[in-house]
Amino acid sequence: MPQPLSSKDASLFRQVVRHYENKQHKKGIKTAEQILRKNPNHGDTLAMKALITSNLGQQEEAFAMAKEALKNDMKSHICWHVYGLLYRAEKNYEEAIKAYRFALRIEPESQPIQRDLALLQMQMRDYQGYIQSRTTMLQARPAFRQNWTALAIAHHLAGDLEEAEKVLTTYEETLKSTPPVSDMEHSEAVLYKNSIMAEAGKLEKALEHLETVGHRITDVLAVMEMKADYLLRLDRKAEAEVAYTALLDRNPENSMYYDALIRAKGIPDNDHKALKAVYDSWVEKNPRGDAPRRIPLDFLEGEDFKQAADAYLQRMLKKGVPSLFANIKSLYTNTWKRDTVQELVEGYVSVPQTNGSTEGEANGDNKDFLSSSHYFLAQHYNYHLSRNLTKAMEHVDKAIELSPKAVEYQMTKARIWKHYGNLEKAAEEMEKARQLDEKDRYINSKAAKYQLRNNDNDKALENMSKFTRNEAVGGAMGDLHEMQCVWYLTEDGEAYLRQKKLGLALKRFHGIYNIFDTWQEDQFDFHSFSLRKGMVRAYVDMVRWEDRLRQHPFFTRAALSAIRAYLLLHDQPDLAHGPLPNGADGDADSAERKKALKKAKKEQERLEKIEADKRAARKAASTKGGDGEVKKEDPDPLGNKLVQTQDPLKEASKFLTPLLEFSPKSIEAQNLGFEVYLRRGKYALALKCLSAAHAIDASNPTLHIQLLRFRKALDGLSEPLPPQVAEVVNAEFQAI
Repeated sequence: MPQPLSSKDASLFRQVVRHYENKQHKKGIKTAEQILRKNPNHGDTLAMKALITSNLGQQEEAFAMAKEALKNDMKSHICWHVYGLLYRAEKNYEEAIKAYRFALRIEPESQPIQRDLALLQMQMRDYQGYIQSRTTMLQARPAFRQNWTALAIAHHLAGDLEEAEKVLTTYEETLKSTPPVSDMEHSEAVLYKNSIMAEAGKLEKALEHLETVGHRITDVLAVMEMKADYLLRLDRKAEAEVAYTALLDRNPENSMYYDALIRAKGIPDNDHKALKAVYDSWVEKNPRGDAPRRIPLDFLEGEDFKQAADAYLQRMLKKGVPSLFANIKSLYTNTWKRDTVQELVEGYVSVPQTNGSTEGEANGDNKDFLSSSHYFLAQHYNYHLSRNLTKAMEHVDKAIELSPKAVEYQMTKARIWKHYGNLEKAAEEMEKARQLDEKDRYINSKAAKYQLRNNDNDKALENMSKFTRNEAVGGAMGDLHEMQCVWYLTEDGEAYLRQKKLGLALKRFHGIYNIFDTWQEDQFDFHSFSLRKGMVRAYVDMVRWEDRLRQHPFFTRAALSAIRAYLLLHDQPDLAHGPLPNGADGDADSAERKKALKKAKKEQERLEKIEADKRAARKAASTKGGDGEVKKEDPDPLGNKLVQTQDPLKEASKFLTPLLEFSPKSIEAQNLGFEVYLRRGKYALALKCLSAAHAIDASNPTLHIQLLRFRKALDGLSEPLPPQVAEVVNAEFQAI
């Protein structure tokens, strides 16, 4: 039980709690110390002081105080609750849950502790525990709508759709009057219940329910889409046709609506005349629309395709739409269509005057049409399915001659140089494009990306600094980390990896790893926020997206590069001191190697000194963020601590484990998994990666080399494998 305080001290304790809630941390600590002078062993006050100290960033002191508080009063639910909050701040959710459970044993009726426990169970995906916690909270406060919705979500995510629907229905039955149409939370909950019915396969019931409540739902578009979808899936085609026509009236550019409308009309894929008639009717209704003109190009053939493509291309080229090629390049998988498009546009540039409606058409219009056509052909010949880089360069030069200030034309020229393999020239051309419009963030980013591909990291950062807050801690790079600019960190890391500057490369890849961790942790606030705001459908989508977060292509790419860096570091430990010149990787005792190593260490020391001077200069300036919070300087900006690891393969496993779990179909992941496990002597796991790679692509050349290396490794073992392991390994290896 909490130790008793005098009425004056009890009043002061309530002030401490208020100061904590209002984030008046200094006042809170001062008031807590006032109580502790009279009651030095008062556990609850010591616990509150620990919590405030934690919020000031002094975690070690906070934990020491919290343990002292528990020692003084083991039966205080406040002490246990604070202990849990400290662990939660450290992201140690398992220990936090244990502490909350202890607190609940002492104070089972405490709503704040129960709520905090429930949020952590959701974060950890302990759905059964979450169901129990939410049931308890519902029993304590049955009139509170959020508790009902949260319990329904718990059952839904646990896979019990029947129970989730039942919970929402039970709440609706307890309502004495129907909530007003303006009640957003009720509207969302009703739609959520409807989506659960559909997910459970009860389409008839879901449709009936939607028709009953649909007129009271604020999200009109969601109701229309769900109704149309149900009708189509129930094979009620006439009604589905009406529903999708209504949706197309709202948005005639949505290609999915057209696909569904075609299915509702029952038009077969090979009836091109009927399909074209449908799209033509929407062109008449919406003369400025693009989708009903573009989609028929996918299925039309022969002369019909040629006429439709001619009309479409001329219309878009006259308008000077830069995205025209991106819009039609999907047609290029069909060789005849690709050649037809090429023939048409080549015709426009050879006889440009025929494209005018009269001879007196403005000369500028004709010039714009011609430059757009040359630009299109430059992209056409630069594309991998129709590549002819000489012609691409000719056309882009003509386009630039006609419109020298067009940024897109200059960008395409840079891309052509990239495909020639001349990365230096490509970066130069992209820099010229950037200078044509220095206020455009997109072209600025493109120029930086091309400079990184050319391994010019400093120039790229200088370009990026034009759009960053350079007064932030860590300068431009610090701001890019804070903005979670994953693409730049990935390209920057890969550029350093190519230069064998492993410290900086690993620094970038760990930065990306931490950003994904932050995204994982950032969902924590939404477990309560989404319920409070009633946005439950979006919340369920977010939870499911978070579950597959590390399938993201950027995580896969960064993880693969990080593993390559660690493998390089394991094979050549001297790279920890920086890149060695070519020819300096001979004998470990060679004079050339020793000289190169000494030079690399000297360069490393020079860079460290420069970084230390920068840090000192920034310290002199304010290091406070926009929210007034003091931002910490990065103690290892060059990644020296990362590169000096004693066990690179163990560090590589940190990236490899999620990679193999979430991207098992990536053959590169399996190849690198083999490399890590072979070096660690884990032959069964190495064989598992070989087996997975064989299932993905049996003709992969890297796989064949690795099979030979694996056999050689098994034959050259100093000690034989344990009999059971050897039997499994041999059987699996023979199968491959």
